[in-house]
Amino acid sequence: MSLGYEALRHGAAWLDLSARGRIVARGRDRARLLHAISTNEVKKMTPGGGCYAFLLSPQGRIQADLCLFVFEDHILIDTEAELREKVYAHIRKYIIADQVELEDVTSSTACIGLEGPGAAAMLTGLGAPLPAADYMHAEWDGATIAAATVTGQPGVRLFAPAEKAASLVRELEAARVVAATPEEARLVRIENGRPRYGEEIRDTSLPQETQQMHAVSFNKGCYIGQEIVERFRAQGRVNKKLTRVTLEGSEPPAAGTKTTVDGAEAEVMSAVMSPESGGVVALAYVRTK
Repeated sequence: MSLGYEALRHGAAWLDLSARGRIVARGRDRARLLHAISTNEVKKMTPGGGCYAFLLSPQGRIQADLCLFVFEDHILIDTEAELREKVYAHIRKYIIADQVELEDVTSSTACIGLEGPGAAAMLTGLGAPLPAADYMHAEWDGATIAAATVTGQPGVRLFAPAEKAASLVRELEAARVVAATPEEARLVRIENGRPRYGEEIRDTSLPQETQQMHAVSFNKGCYIGQEIVERFRAQGRVNKKLTRVTLEGSEPPAAGTKTTVDGAEAEVMSAVMSPESGGVVALAYVRTK
């Protein structure tokens, strides 16, 4: 097993996440606007808080996923690299009479992931604060530490000015934190059943199909796509659900492969040979019975 994989699984590893998109929303109507166009509760969040949310089409299909982090004077929107321009344009389209300014800060900022079961101890050893719950965040030495991960392992995301990234990495490596590659992170992510937009979550996916319902609040007012989400909630089911499954064989099947899981039709979205289990682990849309 590779060093980065071992560190993510059993220690602590750092990931270069600076390619992810980062957009800042300012202005007095920022929370109201993001509340109205996303699936989660935004207006009630206070500085230091955050959430995971979807942007939907009027037909209830997922157009993007986001991590939202609330500060005193702005909201930081963190998303997949390939969604950066799409998210900016989507939000911009709904700014009509709202006092909201958007700024793409991807190039002027850096993002470093610190993930693995040893991440908390590493942070404590460095004198850094630990956010109390998922998507909460705290300031530390000119950086922001946010409780969010890409692999599904325990850990945090460090946001900082771009010029501070190298010194942050040196500090982590001095504490014997190992670098992990995107390939190693993907392996652990799929082992953990954590989907990623663009690979397992598509622009045709419904929220309930992804089983990522921590992105959806059923206690908020209207938002784009809400009618469809509520309709499927009332029906009590969707036709397929994204599920972590183990498959027979020693070769991971290609994306799009049709198979059966416990007698139900399934379409594989991603699959890996898992060092942890010794078998093939996949994320697949499995037809509901």
